[in-house]
Amino acid sequence: MTEKTQVNPARRNDAAMEFLLTRRSRPAKTLLAPAPDAQALREILTAAARSPDHGKLEPWRFLVISRTAAQRLGAEAEARAKAQGEAEDKVAKAGKQFFDSQLCVAVISSPKESDKVPQVEQLLSAGAVCLSLLNAALAAGWGANWLTGWAAHDAEFGRDLLGLAAGETVVGFVHLGAEGVTPPERPRPDIDAITGWMTE
Repeated sequence: MTEKTQVNPARRNDAAMEFLLTRRSRPAKTLLAPAPDAQALREILTAAARSPDHGKLEPWRFLVISRTAAQRLGAEAEARAKAQGEAEDKVAKAGKQFFDSQLCVAVISSPKESDKVPQVEQLLSAGAVCLSLLNAALAAGWGANWLTGWAAHDAEFGRDLLGLAAGETVVGFVHLGAEGVTPPERPRPDIDAITGWMTE
């Protein structure tokens, strides 16, 4: 491709492109108080819900976890991981993301019965919601980080502590708070190395 193409300049959103080209998650452990209040969080969740959703099934939902609730979940995560015989470092890591959290939104994959939309597409939609939530929080001026870990994958923890129904899973814990530090840029993919072109 040698010819440069340009869409209608009147429709280009330079500020949005600059944000997307420079966006950077903030490590969860560096996030500080305050966290978004209910009104600020509602705006972020509203933006996150504008994600690709084939068939408009809404195969996901949000669970908002306050700092108080996160402290309890951290203790439960440590205790359950230890009871399962996990290594000491994994036990500590299971609780740490909750102990550090100012505010957390668990994005729950909640697939729906559908003859047209495969389960994998519904799961991908939930993943898109995680990224949209993360970007909306960053765009609103907050620090944010998307984590998973032991608690996201342990079925009993999800059922007993998060109230997950049969078939539901945690796609991500998105932690939000005030930005404690601005992390340095990290190496990014070589676009030429990972991009192929099908021209005929």
